[in-house]
Formats: sequence, C-alpha cells, structure tokens
Amino acid sequence: MSAPSIATAKEVFDLVSDDLLAIELEFNQQAQSEVAVIRDIARYLIAGGGKRIRPLLLLLGTKALGFTGDSRIRLGAVVEMLHTATLVHDDIIDDAQTRRGQPSANTTWGASKCVLAGDWLYMQSFHTALQERNFHILDLLIGLTQQMVEGELLQMQKLGHLINEEEYFDLIFRKTAMLFKVSMQLGASLAGSPDAIEQQLGEYGRNLGLAFQIVDDVLDLTGEESTLGKPAASDLREGKATLAVIHALERGTGAEREAIRTVLADRDFTRVKHATILEILRHHGSIEYAMDAARAYAEAARQSIADLPAADAEAAKALRALQWVPGYVTDRDR
Repeated sequence: MSAPSIATAKEVFDLVSDDLLAIELEFNQQAQSEVAVIRDIARYLIAGGGKRIRPLLLLLGTKALGFTGDSRIRLGAVVEMLHTATLVHDDIIDDAQTRRGQPSANTTWGASKCVLAGDWLYMQSFHTALQERNFHILDLLIGLTQQMVEGELLQMQKLGHLINEEEYFDLIFRKTAMLFKVSMQLGASLAGSPDAIEQQLGEYGRNLGLAFQIVDDVLDLTGEESTLGKPAASDLREGKATLAVIHALERGTGAEREAIRTVLADRDFTRVKHATILEILRHHGSIEYAMDAARAYAEAARQSIADLPAADAEAAKALRALQWVPGYVTDRDR
C-alpha cells in the first residue's frame, strides 16, 4: 500500500523547527566539559549534522499526545547524544575514515581519545536523563544501551560469515530500530500515556527503524560516495552481509555465491569487483526484495498508529506528520 500524501517535508519540520533548534542548543550545552578534547570532539560531531530523525520522532510523539513540557527538549538531546556516541564507537570499530563526507572523529583525534569521548557522551546522556527523576525513563535508556552494545558485539562475531534473515533482523533491531522504538516510548512516558499507547508508539518506532536500516543497507550497496558521504559498499568491505546480499546468496548459482563469499572474506573488491556483486543482486531481484521489505515495515509503522486519537488540531498535525515520516525514510537517497 502506498503512503498517503498527507504532509510535506516543510510542513513536518515547520511543526517542530523551534524545538529541534532548542535540542541542538541543549546538546551543545550538555556536551560542555572542562577537558578541552571532549569539547572539541563533541563540537565536531554536532557540527557534522545528520538527519536528527530520532529527536524529530520524540518531538512528534509528544506533540501527538499533547505534551509540551521542557522535558521533551532535554530527552531529545539525550537520544541524539546516545546516537552520536554509538556513531563514534562504530567508526572506531569499523576503522571508518569518513562520516557524512568529512573525516571521521577517530581519524582526527585517534581511536583512544574517541573511545573515551564516546563513553563520556553515554554517561552525559544518562546524567541529563536523570534530571527527569523518572525510573521508567532510565529503565528504557538502560535497556536500549544494553541492546545496542549486544548488537555491536554480535555483529563483530559474524563479520565475514554468512547469516540468515532472522539473524540480520535481530542485528538491525538491536543496532538501529531499538533507538527509534525508545525515542517514541520516551515521548509517551513524558506525556503520562497508558502502557497500551506507549507500546503502540514503540511498535511504530520499531517498524520505522527496521525500514530505515534496510534502506541504509541498500543505499550502501547502490549509492555513490559523493552522495553517501562514505565509500560505497562499506558493509561488504567490512564483511557484513545485509538483506539484499542474503537474498542473493540463497538464490544464486554456485559461482555467484562463491563471488559474494569471496568479497565477505577478503573485505575488499580486489578479486571480485563491486560491479559484479551489483549485477548478481540485480539479476536475482535482491535490491528490490530488500526495498519491498523496507516498504512493508514502513507501512506497518503507519498502521501501528492508524487508530491513535488526536486530542486537538495540533495533535492531529503531529499524527499526520508521523504518517508522512515512513515515506521519507523509504524514498531518501542518503
């Protein structure tokens, strides 16, 4: 089912533009430290920008539920700090040289300093969240952090190895979709919503996060470095089998499977070229298979909140915006 034309990007971001700016300022404020290198790394990461989709979701969720307190700004900064900390650690683990078209922090300051700066951001995010004096919020954030760390460790164990779809979806839930889910649940918690509403919004976030990561993985395979801000096919270079690759491995000839296994094992395209892998994926419809899965999860996200009631006109606008976001996630090119 295609997404209804219920909002535009401008309408969505206009709804929360002031709040997103306030979150940016809060993030900057919370990233202050007496240690200069922490300030420098944090400033560099904040300036690198990003989609800010996780705080956007939290803001839209709280707006849809009628909550307008300052806590939404504080927790919006918390989820972005957590996300940023994971990016710092991911870049170190993957030995990434670029992030969003700029040198990654670890290439500028070195891995050792960036590991500790990432740790500091994790702790600062919890320190900021503690101001809410809300055990449920802390419980959500602790569970989130554990899932993300477990996901990273599981992925490291599987690098260079073949995995099935069940393992793939478990990994992307832990590493990506869990943060989308918790961003929505935090909004419901702030609004004092019943458990059923929190679960409903959490399911929206989970489905949206899965769609988001599947699209990211497809773009990694098919995109250009100038658009992605990092080398194309980085996942294959790191030994990661994503959904389209798994699909092709299950359907390819012996020679095709061996070509994919070679790239995963070598972690480069010396013996088998990137173009050869793309040809195999397209021959078996694997790219479209992955995109169909992403669109199915995006539609599931819309359906998750289809019957959520709107208390007033502003809440109705936020719900319309949440219905728009899945289409943005699946249609983007970076």
